[in-house]
Amino acid sequence: QVQLVESGGGLVHPGSSLRLSCAASGFSLDAYAIGWFRQAPGKEREGLSCISSADGSTFYADSVNGRFTISRDNAKNTVYLQMNSLKPEDTAIYYCVADPGWSTGCPGEYEYWGQGTQVTVSS
Repeated sequence: QVQLVESGGGLVHPGSSLRLSCAASGFSLDAYAIGWFRQAPGKEREGLSCISSADGSTFYADSVNGRFTISRDNAKNTVYLQMNSLKPEDTAIYYCVADPGWSTGCPGEYEYWGQGTQVTVSS
């Protein structure tokens, strides 16, 4: 059974950092495209970053490029999202995603989603 479980969310001040973790079970992350999405109240879901299944290339949305870093630890079967210089507009529920399809970029859709973890950036 494929499962993604996020952790690491919380309440932080603007300018702070957080690292989100996503533990995968039931499959090997290194064979899948993996990524992170977020959804803020009243806003559409936003794709933030992914690691392609083809060659492990990483991609970022303009809104987080230079501040967020995606990585994975194959031995732990875990993907991370390091978030630096957090802003109030980063407040959202963050979701880990995975897809078994082959892709050179970020998939248009992901088959598997975690339950989400809340990140709140406020002074």
